[in-house]
Amino acid sequence: MATPPETIFLGEAAAVAEPQSLKTAMDSTTDTDGELGFSTPSDESRKPSRWHQARTLAAAFIINFIVGGLLFSFGIYQALYQSMTNEETTPFHGASSAEIGLIGTLSVSVMTILAPFAVAWTHHLSPQVVVCSGGVLFGLANVLTSFGKALWHFQLAQGLLLGVGSCLAYMPSMTVAPTWFTARRALAMGIVSSGTGIGGLIWAPVTDACIKSMDFRDTLRLTGALAAALICAAGAALDWEPSTVTAPKTNDSKTVRLQGFFRGLLPGWEIAKQRTFIAQALGAALQSAAYYTPVFFLASYAKTLGYSDSDGANFTAVSNACNAIGKISVGLLADRVGRLNLFFLTTFLSAAVTLGLWVPSTVVGVAHPALGKALFLGFTVLYGLFASAYVSLFPAALVELFGLQQLRHVSGVMYMVQGMAALVGTPVAGVTVRGSAAVEASDDYTWMAVVVGALLFATTGAVAWVRGEVMMSHRVGRRLEWKA
Repeated sequence: MATPPETIFLGEAAAVAEPQSLKTAMDSTTDTDGELGFSTPSDESRKPSRWHQARTLAAAFIINFIVGGLLFSFGIYQALYQSMTNEETTPFHGASSAEIGLIGTLSVSVMTILAPFAVAWTHHLSPQVVVCSGGVLFGLANVLTSFGKALWHFQLAQGLLLGVGSCLAYMPSMTVAPTWFTARRALAMGIVSSGTGIGGLIWAPVTDACIKSMDFRDTLRLTGALAAALICAAGAALDWEPSTVTAPKTNDSKTVRLQGFFRGLLPGWEIAKQRTFIAQALGAALQSAAYYTPVFFLASYAKTLGYSDSDGANFTAVSNACNAIGKISVGLLADRVGRLNLFFLTTFLSAAVTLGLWVPSTVVGVAHPALGKALFLGFTVLYGLFASAYVSLFPAALVELFGLQQLRHVSGVMYMVQGMAALVGTPVAGVTVRGSAAVEASDDYTWMAVVVGALLFATTGAVAWVRGEVMMSHRVGRRLEWKA
């Protein structure tokens, strides 16, 4: 069975020295996974062929394209389900925006809440097994959703079960792909993660068109079957880079095999108690609590400005296109200006455009629809560009802060924190929408926009805290290190 290296997720070796406190903690935290046979990048004896790099890049991109693209297109279903709340014969009769929004929130939050387990299983088993299992569950979740008769059926199938399948498919793609790249790892992972945005760009209008031509239940069955086939095909091509794998030690003990499923889930206490770890976890929670709310409610909000269902789908597609552009651009710029510097700047800008464009759009949209539409269009483009950068830079920032040796222990917990925050943040934001789910005015969304903007500004403060910790730890006399 192929076993992965210690190096996971995107980012190159830290460009700057690690903080002394973190280095001390890492030195005191021993890796107990020796029987799994991990090797480090320094053990590489040959360069991977371009063919294998291209195959891995394509496989990981396809998984992001399917999983992320369909999840980020949930706004189409959100708007559809909300439009059915006044129909007594539908599963959504009398449901609120928050109750419907919980469906999409569950899927994206569970995808990251279970990250520590998915990463551990990808190490213990093979990437192919984990990804294909996720693909089957992903397709099954969509098919089961199509038979839903009550709101809770959709929350369990399109929410919880889809989230489990998404996690098992998505996390290995972000774990395995970096092992095939060295100098251009950040750019490669930017391309991989852009699959989410490009997928949303394509899936949003396709989903809308299918719903209009064959109703939403048949659309769920079609997309479920297609997604399962593509995810499994891509997963079959995903494997660890051979030169970074060593043979595992043989041990037939059932206890040892069982422990392998849960080993390495958490970082050591010496890492977890560091201020940098706390600040990074705080920022991850705040950002994730805000990030998905605009994505899921774009189509619904667009209808309050007078746009049609098709226009709402187009807004979702535009947002996802900008998402992809932002991720790739960040991958190109990060090494030039410093990953943590860009991390702070893009987070600040995503907060600024939310309070500067979306909030005014909700306020003036009733009396001045044209101005409200212009502001909303600007917000859709800029939020897609800047907010997505946080997602792309997050793993690279973890490399900078904690190093490669501790990354697989830290990353799972950080993604779990993000998922738990999203599980709370998006439903709470949905509750702030005034009235019933059949919203008629743009100013019903004002408090939602304010909450999202406030959370993103709080995230900016947490990122600044992280940047300050790194700057002070790298100080030489009175000289501060600005590029990090």
